[in-house]
Amino acid sequence: MARAWARVRTNLRESAGARLFDQWLKPMQLDDSGDDDRVRLTLPSAFMTNWVRSHYADRLFHEFRAVLPHIRAVAIETAPTRHTPAVITMAPAEAPAPVLSAPEAPEPSDVERPALEPRYTFDRFVVDASNRVAFNAARALAEPGPVRFSPLFLHSGTGQGKTHLMHAIGHSFIAAVPGARVIAMSAERFMFDFVAALRARDTFAFKARLRSADLLLIDDLQFIAGKDATQEEFFHTVNEIMAAGKRLVISADRCPQALDGIEQRILGRMAIGLVADIKAPSLELRRTILDRKVADLPDTRVPHEVLDMLAARITGNIRELEGALNRVVAYAQLTGETIDLDFAIATLGDVLRGSQRRVTIDEIQKLVSTHFDLKPIDLVSARRARAVARPRQIAMYLSKRLTTRSLPEIGRKFGGRDHSTVIHAVRRIEELRDSDREVDGAVRTLMRELEG
Repeated sequence: MARAWARVRTNLRESAGARLFDQWLKPMQLDDSGDDDRVRLTLPSAFMTNWVRSHYADRLFHEFRAVLPHIRAVAIETAPTRHTPAVITMAPAEAPAPVLSAPEAPEPSDVERPALEPRYTFDRFVVDASNRVAFNAARALAEPGPVRFSPLFLHSGTGQGKTHLMHAIGHSFIAAVPGARVIAMSAERFMFDFVAALRARDTFAFKARLRSADLLLIDDLQFIAGKDATQEEFFHTVNEIMAAGKRLVISADRCPQALDGIEQRILGRMAIGLVADIKAPSLELRRTILDRKVADLPDTRVPHEVLDMLAARITGNIRELEGALNRVVAYAQLTGETIDLDFAIATLGDVLRGSQRRVTIDEIQKLVSTHFDLKPIDLVSARRARAVARPRQIAMYLSKRLTTRSLPEIGRKFGGRDHSTVIHAVRRIEELRDSDREVDGAVRTLMRELEG
């Protein structure tokens, strides 16, 4: 047995590489108190024992069987205890395949924990029609019990909630299934780790680690486009996870059919599960997200007109929207100034110019006149009737919010009015939006149409 163990150790060192062998396998000791047909190996800590059980149990059994064909079991234990060994046994029939008895669940401290963002939970994900299907699919996949579908493929543009949903799945699954092994990584990290394993001649441990996951989360699949060797390994990992009936979530910035440079067999596996997209956030969703964000900022007051302006002007993605709000709040705290519309516009000048869709005052006047059943000339006339004056004020308000024109320029576009008239109109509409539901609804509708 001692000679067999020496040969097994030599083989393990050659196949695993010196670094991994010295760290995990070298501390293993042969305990000769076992039966002649049973090998007992011990390690100095429960953590090391669980790792070797997960990654090298099968390998150790086959190595011993190659040297001593009569060996029927290999036990991996923590010295000096003898309880809960992980045992590989051979069936009485001469079947060559080993059977691994289920080891006792590892202590929570020994289970690999993914680096999940604490803020990214289902409770903090704002849902509307643009993301409801993806949200419900993510909730369903995170539930314990039989897997209803796998893989789940999420796709959307940058910063629209894919990563949030993936991390929320991880949080929910860990809470529902204590001791579950969850691995979360980007496709780029998958590639780097795989290349590192190739260089260290340690691909066995890399494969075993990923394929032992109960839930595997791979973000940004597009980053391995054109990487043939990485895609080969990724394909086999996906196959193993799906064949074992485990959970797999993959995200990308495009739907599977639009992913250039990804092998068709991988895309075919994606199509077996559920493909869910997250559309660009609507104005209402962006506004609701800002409300949620402000609620999380202690002792910070952001006027609703500032939030309206941010939601209307920053339409690219949620990440940019939250970043703009953080910038306004941070500048106000650093300068000691009060947050108002002028402060926000001055603080975010470059951001607003970069994200602004080129809405013109002419477009605003045309849409407002149509909405209120007026002629465009009415808005620039001298008429002061309420039926004309209120729409004119709304048009001035929208011109201030949605364009980069100065107050005097806006006044000139409305019949040569003074800039003070524009200021009065803007303040009046801001007041009415707090007290008059009809005015607030008209402004929201017009902003949504202009944005579209």
